[in-house]
Amino acid sequence: MAKPEPHEPLVRLRNVSKHFGDGETRVDALKEVSLEVFPREVVALLGPSGSGKTTLLNAIGCILEPSSGWMQLDGDVVYEGRWLRSDLRRLRLDKIGFIFQFHNLLPFLDATDNVAVVPSLAGASAAAARRRAVELLDYLEVGHRKSAFPAKLSGGEAQRVAIARALANRPRIILADEPTAALDSKRAGIVMDLLRKLAVEQDAAIIAVTHDEKIFDRFDRIFHLRDGRLDQTAPGQPE
Repeated sequence: MAKPEPHEPLVRLRNVSKHFGDGETRVDALKEVSLEVFPREVVALLGPSGSGKTTLLNAIGCILEPSSGWMQLDGDVVYEGRWLRSDLRRLRLDKIGFIFQFHNLLPFLDATDNVAVVPSLAGASAAAARRRAVELLDYLEVGHRKSAFPAKLSGGEAQRVAIARALANRPRIILADEPTAALDSKRAGIVMDLLRKLAVEQDAAIIAVTHDEKIFDRFDRIFHLRDGRLDQTAPGQPE
């Protein structure tokens, strides 16, 4: 399918709902959520524990199937009352990069191989995967640590390697779950500056779940989830 025009959203949700259980035990985690995120945008999802943030991120990431609604990712309608793609694993590899609070790097692989594993899963040759990994590590200014194992990396270095891994297949949608929570203020700022750089230079949309007050002013838009419903607030004013 043709890529969307630059002014069109990379992420489009219409009335996406998700419930767990039925009858008296039913829990409505998401209630008719509609959302659009555009190329070069960095947006935040805020809300208390249990408000639906992770459920929404997992739905956008095609990890958790919604109960109803409509969803389009990078010009491809992927959900309309049911999944429209049978190859969700491939969809995630092609369209979506994931960054987590804890880097989740494989401890028995060095930085290069931790990044190279993703293009390898997508079918790239070992040599091409490693070239891509080194390119990204250099881009994120951690190339000098390409042979280091996770245990030897600082927190900021490990998170950069994790970001490189998320970018390995050139996704235009990047989902980040508390990407700065484990970092101090300086390193959190560096990571957010990197995400901003990635959004602009790679024409990507970045959606981050966060509670980290020190980075609220780094977002283009802030969305607050309350009891499964989505509201937009001004950057720097999360409540």
